[in-house]
Amino acid sequence: MTITKTEIFKLTIPMEPFVIATETSYYAQNIFIRIHTDTGLVGMGECSAFPMLVGETQNTCYEVAKDFAAIIKGKDPLAIETRMQELHDYIAFNTTIKSAFDIAFHDLAAKNAGVPLYQFLGGKKKTILSDLTIGIGEPKKMAATAIEFINDGVQIIKIKLGKNAKEDVERIRLIREAVGPKIQLRIDANQGWSYDDALFALTSMAQYDIAYCEQPMRSWNDHLLPQLRKLSPIKIMADESVFDHYDAIRLIEAGACDYINIKLAKSGGLLEAKKIADEAQKRNTPCMLGGMLESRLALTAKVHFAMSHDNIIFYDLDTCLLGHKLDPVVGGAVYNNYYLEVPDGAGIAADVRGEFLESMESVVV
Repeated sequence: MTITKTEIFKLTIPMEPFVIATETSYYAQNIFIRIHTDTGLVGMGECSAFPMLVGETQNTCYEVAKDFAAIIKGKDPLAIETRMQELHDYIAFNTTIKSAFDIAFHDLAAKNAGVPLYQFLGGKKKTILSDLTIGIGEPKKMAATAIEFINDGVQIIKIKLGKNAKEDVERIRLIREAVGPKIQLRIDANQGWSYDDALFALTSMAQYDIAYCEQPMRSWNDHLLPQLRKLSPIKIMADESVFDHYDAIRLIEAGACDYINIKLAKSGGLLEAKKIADEAQKRNTPCMLGGMLESRLALTAKVHFAMSHDNIIFYDLDTCLLGHKLDPVVGGAVYNNYYLEVPDGAGIAADVRGEFLESMESVVV
């Protein structure tokens, strides 16, 4: 099999404003690619740029994607490790756009094998229940949103925090009072707290039965995580501190976290994501699979990956529910009362509507 061309699209999806500690998003600024081959098979990939977390924008991803497409043209997409190593050799970091190519290579490989991606990865279907996330806002409004969530069938609520520790405690108090004791609450500070603020917030929130806290401090404070973890009554999940399996090994062996959040846009795709999950499993550290602001196309790849690894037991797969004003994807994973189901077709079995892509900036290499 030989790559004949790659289509690259700026996949811009309008959103309701979504606020986290480090950024407010008004659009999902994604990249969608199709890798064409001489067999007629086409591999689909997508990534979502989150500048404050990963250091890439939609524009940087678009430009680097052109170079990647030139590098892989005329080569075998089924040699996934070799193709990805070529991209790593060409440019450091840039994990977000690398993840789109990694997904497309895996989609092609699974299609070539005639099986769904999860089966190609050695997995099997399992129950996947996603949380739903509340962005940072006025505490009473966040509590009202939480009530709307549970009235809609949400069983797990993730809450964005990190702008003001004292207000964050009030946010959690009001949300817990609003939803009652049975709904699971997860919190994510997105690096927003100092060490002192993190210790104050986590200690104060313990009474509200919080499952875990994602990334309480900036990654440059990783050396403070072991002490925070010892003192915190709430378990710690590392997110922005873990881009690859080396990060995972370093944090786990330092006693810095209880869990790890894997995101394809951080890891550069499925190859490295599997290494993270494997190394965490060796060290008895469960993982979550999360994301940025992907459409259902990349979401589908993530669901397939979650089905392929037993050490991924938490699912933060609500990306395209976070205020996306439209859904341009055909096929792919679907939500059934916040449970995610994937189709039985080969690969990821998803694509983006042609009429939507016609309005997007694009290039063919």
